Amino acid sequence: MHRNKWVVGMVLLFIAGSIWLLYKYRINLGLDLKGGTHLVLELDTSKLPPDKNVREAVEHAREIIENRVNALGVTEPIVQRQGEKWIVVQLPGLKDPERARNVIGKTALLEFKLVAIEDEDPKKKEEALKGNIPQNLEVLYDREGRPYLLEKERLLDGSYLKSARMAVGGRYGFEPVVEFEFNPEGARKFGEITGKNIGRRLAIILDNVVYSAPVIRDRITSRGEISGGFTDKEASDLALVLRSGSLPAPLRIIQNVTVGPSLGEDSIRKGVTASIVATILVVLFMGIYYKISGLIADLALLGNLIMLLGALAGLHATLTLPGIAGIALTMGMAVDANVLIFERIKEEMRKGKTIRASVDAGYKRALLTIIDSHVTTLITALILFTFGTGPIRGFAVSLSLGVAISLFTALIITKIVFDYRLSRGEVTSLSI
Repeated sequence: MHRNKWVVGMVLLFIAGSIWLLYKYRINLGLDLKGGTHLVLELDTSKLPPDKNVREAVEHAREIIENRVNALGVTEPIVQRQGEKWIVVQLPGLKDPERARNVIGKTALLEFKLVAIEDEDPKKKEEALKGNIPQNLEVLYDREGRPYLLEKERLLDGSYLKSARMAVGGRYGFEPVVEFEFNPEGARKFGEITGKNIGRRLAIILDNVVYSAPVIRDRITSRGEISGGFTDKEASDLALVLRSGSLPAPLRIIQNVTVGPSLGEDSIRKGVTASIVATILVVLFMGIYYKISGLIADLALLGNLIMLLGALAGLHATLTLPGIAGIALTMGMAVDANVLIFERIKEEMRKGKTIRASVDAGYKRALLTIIDSHVTTLITALILFTFGTGPIRGFAVSLSLGVAISLFTALIITKIVFDYRLSRGEVTSLSI
């Protein structure tokens, strides 16, 4: 009896803790419930350097995209690799999908190249634009379509950036610009470049577009500025992608699906309705067929549901529509263990054993079967979580948590109630 008091205290503590977690944290909703954007991106492996491994490049791109998405302020985003060269991005509750697509897909390759001396010669520039480009030069255009004749040699790139932020500056002193700062190595190299080329123009290029080409008036070391008629949002987004780093190769959006909030609300309503109906039917069946013992199993079912929702909230898990299906499935599996126990108890009572002996033997003999069925389900859920993506993982999380908790509620909570009723002489053969 003393041991039971400790067990009762532990159960009450778990339930109270679950209720507190539900109160403290909200359960995060996935894309299919909250609405948002689902993107599948493909890395252009043809643009990778010969020495760059595709797997490493995709993982590098995934990390950069994750940093960009986090900077956008999206709650509970999912950014994960899929297959050899694809990346899946899910952005629940996103209000501006167009902006997200622009930020995520921008390669953000920042380069510094000298404007060729020939650019100042109208005749030579005209010849270059007609296709007669010297081998060491190239033609790039600015945002307004104006051509620039540049030296091909990349003097510096964005890998040396330390930070970037939106500021106010530019030609007139009040337009949005992007200020950047180099790390010590980049500052040293930038100082050498500007020091050797005073009087020449240095083009600031982002993704093969010339944003500005100011004349170098003096040696510059750690700081610079990118201007180009930005809006506040454009400057802010450009600073964001520069801070997160450039992608190893361009990304192409091959799938773009937007889920509306109304569709998500409809999914929640139908999913919750299905779960409630399933729970009510299970509760009614157990109460009618197993009488008082069935009601005890229903009590354990309620404890299972509270602890499952509390665990989802405490782990900051993302609940998806398949996750709701996993919860509904768990409601049925939660009483499955009790059905095994009750049938075992019936068998023992038919052998002529006392009620207490039958209850003890029923729990003992059903234990291995219950553990076996729950462990095999957990193995399946683990495989789904390991190899699945997005909603499949949501199903695996809710199912595995539900199965683990139902094992606890079936073997602990119902046994406590039975022991209490046995001590008071309330259990009869008609109760099973």
